[in-house]
Amino acid sequence: MVRLRAPVAGREAGAVVGTSSYLNASVPDSRLEIGATAFTPAVWGSGVNTDAKLQLLAYAFDEIGAGQVQFVTDVRNRRSQLAIARLSARYEGTLRRYQKRTDGTVRDSVLFSVIAEEWPVVREGLLERLRSAPMASVARAGETTNASK
Repeated sequence: MVRLRAPVAGREAGAVVGTSSYLNASVPDSRLEIGATAFTPAVWGSGVNTDAKLQLLAYAFDEIGAGQVQFVTDVRNRRSQLAIARLSARYEGTLRRYQKRTDGTVRDSVLFSVIAEEWPVVREGLLERLRSAPMASVARAGETTNASK
């Protein structure tokens, strides 16, 4: 669950504005996925997603020692693909007939990832994006945020 630490888009500090989770962890492979992400449209483009992803990536790489963090999205979800790319995750490929949608159709999925060796540069890029974000509840250089607690 993602809560705001300061008001954003008419929402009060502490308001729940979305979710983003760890999925499909493989301890032997030092790999996990970040997904099941959804935010209220009112905070789209505000930096909230970037802040939440920074916290999830930092915990994955810095605290539990992940070697790779994956992001997987429906091939039809262009908005999500663009948001993932803005995180500096690298496009890995398209997984054909990857899983069934709730309507019973089969989807292709687009896979992105960040690996441990890329994490320091990705972190700096995310912090730079947050410094110029249009909201007050995001990380500043050297700060730790609480947006995704």
